[in-house]
Amino acid sequence: MQMQPHYLLLPANRAFITFTLASAFLLDVLPWGRMAGVPDFLALVLVFWNIHQPRMVGIGIAFLFGLLMDVHDAALLGEHALAYTLLSYGAISMHRRVPWFRMPGQMLHVLPLFVLTQLATMLVRMAVGGAFPGWSWFLQAFSCTLLWPVADWLLLAPQRRAVDRDENRPI
Repeated sequence: MQMQPHYLLLPANRAFITFTLASAFLLDVLPWGRMAGVPDFLALVLVFWNIHQPRMVGIGIAFLFGLLMDVHDAALLGEHALAYTLLSYGAISMHRRVPWFRMPGQMLHVLPLFVLTQLATMLVRMAVGGAFPGWSWFLQAFSCTLLWPVADWLLLAPQRRAVDRDENRPI
């Protein structure tokens, strides 16, 4: 069994974090973002940065993006804001634990976060008179969890140092 190399990570670039959050928001506002089973890219990226950079991306950023999603969806103001705030709180509360696990363990840690986010949004909608959307409503949480390894690989790629350090490169 071949061991994967352990990477030393460079500090996260604030511009890259902003770019990834903005890109995830733009992916969520596309027309296919309302279909059942389509992942919530913004929630995925928020959880990732809350776990890996909790001082740069916190609950306030999640609340602001939640308000933007509420305005976009013409939803009850604060619906997504509440869900993303709870999501960020949960991710920040376990930000020291999750990176120690291998990928299946990380996925098992983030799945309840995504399910609880979907549950919070559903309960708010039902509290104001909406109907139960059906069990397919929770497919979004599972699709976000299945994308967790891809997000981990893509979002950490700019921070990885080379395993075999070259003396001609500064880092």
